[in-house]
Amino acid sequence: MSALSNSGGGGHDNSFLKIPTINFTKLFINGHFVHSISGRTFETIDPRTEEVIARVSEGDKEDIDIAVKAAREAFDSGPWPRLPGSERAKILMKWAELIEENIEELAALDTIDGGKLHFFNKAVEIPSATNALRYYAGAADKIHGDVLKMNGEFHAYTLLEPVGVVGHIIPWNAPSLTFFIKVSPSLAAGCTMVLKPAEQTPLSALFYAHLAKLAGIPDGVLNVVPGFGPTAGAAISSHMDIDAVSFTGSIEVGREVMQAAARSNLKPVSLELGGKSPLIIFDDADIDKAAELALFGILFNKGEVCVASSRVFVQEGIYDEFEKKLVEKAKSWVVGDPFDPKSQQGPQADKNQLEQILSYIEHGKKEGATLLTGGNKVGNKGYYIQPTIFSNVKENMIIAQDEIFGPVLSLMKFKTMEEAIKSANNTKYGLAAGIVTKNIDRANTVSRSIRAGVVWINCYFTIGSDVPFGGYKMSGFGRDLGMEALHKYLQVKSVVTPIHNSPWL
Repeated sequence: MSALSNSGGGGHDNSFLKIPTINFTKLFINGHFVHSISGRTFETIDPRTEEVIARVSEGDKEDIDIAVKAAREAFDSGPWPRLPGSERAKILMKWAELIEENIEELAALDTIDGGKLHFFNKAVEIPSATNALRYYAGAADKIHGDVLKMNGEFHAYTLLEPVGVVGHIIPWNAPSLTFFIKVSPSLAAGCTMVLKPAEQTPLSALFYAHLAKLAGIPDGVLNVVPGFGPTAGAAISSHMDIDAVSFTGSIEVGREVMQAAARSNLKPVSLELGGKSPLIIFDDADIDKAAELALFGILFNKGEVCVASSRVFVQEGIYDEFEKKLVEKAKSWVVGDPFDPKSQQGPQADKNQLEQILSYIEHGKKEGATLLTGGNKVGNKGYYIQPTIFSNVKENMIIAQDEIFGPVLSLMKFKTMEEAIKSANNTKYGLAAGIVTKNIDRANTVSRSIRAGVVWINCYFTIGSDVPFGGYKMSGFGRDLGMEALHKYLQVKSVVTPIHNSPWL
């Protein structure tokens, strides 16, 4: 069993509590916080305590319609798309400064709302979010088309124009980072938008909206409407006046988003739909470091990560020693209150996620996999679960095929590089992969053979604002981050004009 902070696993010593006052619980539309039309609210729950943090206004189709109308007016007639890129950049930079000034409160909001480690929110995730904001602020005045050499007496060039009103639907596992991965490039491009945060984690998104207004982003440019997928999310996907949709979440919901976009106005869609990422460890690896990498790859953010290394393939020459070290490290992993600096893993995001993970663990047992460690809920209060490792996993088992989105690792053995490549690709997903080896030729061959959007060699979870992120196969299409993300919020317009009496064609 893993070590438990606060000597109780899910206990809550008051010295660790940093609960902020919840100031923003209404919809943010056209620069103002407003109640939903229906007046309905929903509870947002603290996964540490299973207690209600606040009641948040519940947006649905009527509210989305109002938000889209505000965004459309801001795009068609407002200043944002017409500002010089350098002016948009100044406002985005100011927003980043305000986020840094309020980082304590923002970090605490994501901890009480999503169970994320407070120190990680403050030291890594929110700084990464502001880095993305600054990266795209720097790109706002560097949006250029091309001059084209045509046959005959014609001159042509391309313009890059903002796509229009964008709908963003973001997940609950990284509420701050995904907010800015979506919002930053679309704002830099000159778009306006309506964003629906996940119903599990709406609080930081509403706070970011408040800071956006303070930074000088004009009313109507950024609208944040908390609500549920079948109502608010569906309204965004099917809205005739939204010009593009960006969604991160499950395959099942991604299909619905795509179908709704096709049935409405054929709006372009970008989808990031999760993964079942392989980590391949060859027999020349440093076993201790490889075990640390594998454990971090599955237990980071309690396994609620789309690129989690949930399938670990180890070459037979080092398998037994690797398995022993991995289990030892997992048993010493500290599960506890995410405000406690000693904790390495907080609670799962909500009760549904906890129950889903536990059901997958039962599937693993029934299918004949060997449970090496973990497998149980931790404590009597909160959605805590032990780090869980299975061995003797067959590739056709449910735990080796489905995205569990929790701290559950499937450990498998391989003989040859060719076998490892085949096994790594034996999934409907293709988001990420990892390779641990000292052989550069092997690393090059494997990285080019795996069908995944990002491949890490001798590292994992190394994500940067300038590195495109997205998947192959059923992990979706389109890219977040990098300049590719900026360009998906831009239209290419070709302009052709005759030229007369020019000395050059």
